[in-house]
Amino acid sequence: MNKKERLVAAIEHGTVIDHIPAAKTYQVASLLGLFDLDTPVTIGFNYPSQKVGNKGIIKVSDKFFTDDEISRLSVVAPKVILNIIRDYEVVEKKTVETPEEIKGIVKCNNPKCITNNEPMATHFHVSSDGILTCHYCEKEQDINKVELV
Repeated sequence: MNKKERLVAAIEHGTVIDHIPAAKTYQVASLLGLFDLDTPVTIGFNYPSQKVGNKGIIKVSDKFFTDDEISRLSVVAPKVILNIIRDYEVVEKKTVETPEEIKGIVKCNNPKCITNNEPMATHFHVSSDGILTCHYCEKEQDINKVELV
């Protein structure tokens, strides 16, 4: 892509989250706490994408995400691309993958589960077809229909 085609200004240092399904863009920004940052954040919405139809893109100056933050992201928008930027250049690209286990991110939908009745973190095992199984009560739920903690 040549520089004049860029739809959003380049950043010097930080992270670009690309190929977000358009409908999930603001959820991703909220989940990562981007509305509370003091550094510039650019949120683009409904850009055309061959991969996902319409996409969102978020550019965050001077912010590099932790593995925990990326795990949270994987629940609402798996397969997004993280571009790590240093001196205006992409130095690393990562595709966000949903881990095999998710802890403390998703609420169990079983009201009798111990995680809903005691002060403890949730823990799910993730199957390849997107089914989360609670480690404690074994209740299953679809990753696309979960409620975040």
